[in-house]
Amino acid sequence: MYRIIDKKVLNEHVDQMIIEAPLVANNAKPGHFVILRVDEDGERIPLTIVEHDQNTVTIIYQKLGYSTRLLGKLETGDEIHDFVGPLGRPAHIHDVQQLLAVAGGVGAAPLFPQLKAYYDKGVNIDLVFGAKSKDYLILLDKYKNICRNIYITTDDGSLGTKGFVTTVVQDLLTTKSYDRAVTIGPLIMMRNVVELTKSIDLPTDVSLNPIMIDGTGMCGNCRFTKNGKTYFACIDGPDFDADGIDFDELMVRQNYYIEEEHICNLGLNTNEDS
Repeated sequence: MYRIIDKKVLNEHVDQMIIEAPLVANNAKPGHFVILRVDEDGERIPLTIVEHDQNTVTIIYQKLGYSTRLLGKLETGDEIHDFVGPLGRPAHIHDVQQLLAVAGGVGAAPLFPQLKAYYDKGVNIDLVFGAKSKDYLILLDKYKNICRNIYITTDDGSLGTKGFVTTVVQDLLTTKSYDRAVTIGPLIMMRNVVELTKSIDLPTDVSLNPIMIDGTGMCGNCRFTKNGKTYFACIDGPDFDADGIDFDELMVRQNYYIEEEHICNLGLNTNEDS
């Protein structure tokens, strides 16, 4: 069992937890993730390691489905049944001087450890941060400590530029020079950002979070196509150079189990008689 050391509500849909897990913490690197289960019968939930010290791991999760809402009911002092990791491959922190980073919504959580690693190497970072509204801009204070410039976009115009991150990204790519880009967020956002960076041959990294069950490549649910070859996000990633990734295929696969997710959210069991 893994004790919750601290819990913080970041907004109505997103929580942050600090979990006591020294074995995971002592081996964690930027890009690694964990898979947890709230209880013995719980669903496996993959979450990126946002921060860690010698004894604890910080995770951030969005309360969208049944299992993450169940996780959100736990409080400081409660225990999580399983907390397995670190899983995946560490993100490649490249030797660059000027980095363009693009975060969308909760994608700001897995992006942070990578940008912190770049900052520690002395890299100049420009961050474009998009969210539904100002209340959904998580970790903003932490980003202010490591980014040279932060350009905020919100869907409702409550802070920064009203609209999508791609408008700001396009302006920056026209007026500034970068060695590399990294973007994490919804698939459609990453795809659109990659289309812009590809047009000027700017190498770009993305982090993929497809359907994932075991985290060891056995289930095959997290597979995707890159340059005509099959990869598994859980063991080959989750971070990849974006060149050749079939984002359209990923978006189709992401919607495979929408009906089952809806049934689960309703608390129904498909095996029960109606």
